Amino acid sequence: MGCTRLILLRWLYRAERMMLKAFPPHDGKEHGVFATRSPNRPNPISVGIIELLECDGENPKARGYNAIKGPPRLYIKPGFPEVDRVPSATVG
Repeated sequence: MGCTRLILLRWLYRAERMMLKAFPPHDGKEHGVFATRSPNRPNPISVGIIELLECDGENPKARGYNAIKGPPRLYIKPGFPEVDRVPSATVG
């Protein structure tokens, strides 16, 4: 197997799409949802980098994605360490 990581986009179908403010747990202050990682947003698409364990056709076996069972997959693509890392990124 040549690929060990996948980038997975999913539709968070249980998200509240009308919420525009969120209180992230790291500081407890109110922020706009686009400045947070809250699933509650007008377009609730999640992005996750997961570890590919096995691939047998349409249903790859993977670990590292923490979501409730059921959100439909929108897109899966291979993760490339040279391209997908942002070592200089900061969060303020």
